[in-house]
Amino acid sequence: MINVYGVPGWGSAISEVMLTLADIPYRYINVEGFDSPGPQRVLLEKLNPLCQVPTLELENGAVMSETAAIGLMILDRCPDLAPPVGHPDRAQFQRLLIWLVANVYPTFTYADYPERWTSDAPDQLRENCMAYRKSLYLWLDNHLKAAPWAFGEQLTLIDVYIAVMRTWGPRHEWFAANTPHITAIADSVCQLPELHKVLKANDII
Repeated sequence: MINVYGVPGWGSAISEVMLTLADIPYRYINVEGFDSPGPQRVLLEKLNPLCQVPTLELENGAVMSETAAIGLMILDRCPDLAPPVGHPDRAQFQRLLIWLVANVYPTFTYADYPERWTSDAPDQLRENCMAYRKSLYLWLDNHLKAAPWAFGEQLTLIDVYIAVMRTWGPRHEWFAANTPHITAIADSVCQLPELHKVLKANDII
């Protein structure tokens, strides 16, 4: 069984929801507090020296991290969670999967702990990251179908990202006012009965 090292509501929630959607069994290990010195950090650091969540320990003992890589691994086992090879949406799915982690994720890296990156103006760094993140979400919203999913009729792993990331800053009210497609997709994911347990465990619903 896969071991998922994570914190409720953090980036590990994306991996949990993806695994649940793909019906891949896993064991969840809460490492809340890993971002400060202590036993949880020591535990996580043994597997992943970067001390990031999610970190997965696979059935064969191999370590997997990075949500996009985890998503690709899941697609190897459950290919129906992406547009099929040869479909016109396949390339856009691949683009958005990497786009999210390459563009949106760094805004959290710097905004969540601005004091790590600047001693002069941490509040300004946080504000600048949030403003940029909002511009990214506006761009993303214009590239989604939301009828009812990001790629129309097919539920994909991109929809999982959207549902979880809506709970992070700038949070629900901003998304509802500015990104109708993101809001509709996240609402649709949150209505899937098979995901209720994992979504509740991560404070997403």
